[in-house]
Amino acid sequence: MAKQGARRGQVLPLLGAPPEGDVDQPLDRVFFALSDPIRRAILDELDKGPRLVSELAAPFEISLQAVSRHIQVLVRAGLVQQERTGRIARCSLDVGPMFTAAVWINRYTKYWQTQFETLAAWLDAIEEPESGPAPEQPAAQEKRKRKSEKKP
Repeated sequence: MAKQGARRGQVLPLLGAPPEGDVDQPLDRVFFALSDPIRRAILDELDKGPRLVSELAAPFEISLQAVSRHIQVLVRAGLVQQERTGRIARCSLDVGPMFTAAVWINRYTKYWQTQFETLAAWLDAIEEPESGPAPEQPAAQEKRKRKSEKKP
């Protein structure tokens, strides 16, 4: 049985290249661009200031052409701006699309915020052991509350 979205006999693209037609949304392009460690390293370098493509390529053991392809993925995602003067290309960071991705991720903080609050309560209890017993986890508190509500 074929996976959803894949058709029998369909040739899938190589890793590192977005499937044609699947990366149409700006957020998809940002996450695709951020999925590669070389592209993240390029962004880290651009965070220090604009760089020439040759400067960005220097730390990697891949060809200049391969680094240029990675930069083009970042450009298509809107994360990098490129200015050309003849054959020289200077790249700079554009964090606008990254902000959009951060806002999208932030919508889901509610799922782990409770765990952080529980951890903080436990750490406070460890630091001040004379203040009484360790605090209950929110799930245990909720379970005890439901049991007491059911009793007549």
